[in-house]
Amino acid sequence: MTALQQYALLLGLIVGTLGLVLSLYGISRSVSRTRAEKAKDVPATSGELSPEPVWVRYHVRYYGYALLFLAFDMEMAFMYPWAVVYRELGLVALLDMGVFLAILFLGLLYGWSQGALRRQ
Repeated sequence: MTALQQYALLLGLIVGTLGLVLSLYGISRSVSRTRAEKAKDVPATSGELSPEPVWVRYHVRYYGYALLFLAFDMEMAFMYPWAVVYRELGLVALLDMGVFLAILFLGLLYGWSQGALRRQ
């Protein structure tokens, strides 16, 4: 299969996917009815009106949790492709992953030293 055929196949898949999504959206819009209700536009928590304003700022401690989550999420996102090519590359891949994990571990140590893991 040539590169041009691969790109044509990719374009066909993209067009087919967009066509499916748009047709399903059109069918759902034509079949369902929407009603305008005042209660749908009111911010509520568990069926009751929210006691504080809608645009409340989050406490700064949540940013530490978010950064640690992103660090470990990226670790898992890169571990699978690494495991696939590990057999081909051998020791080089092992050393590369060791450096990657060391950098993430340093980030974890930094977060720990700043109190990101402390329960509040």
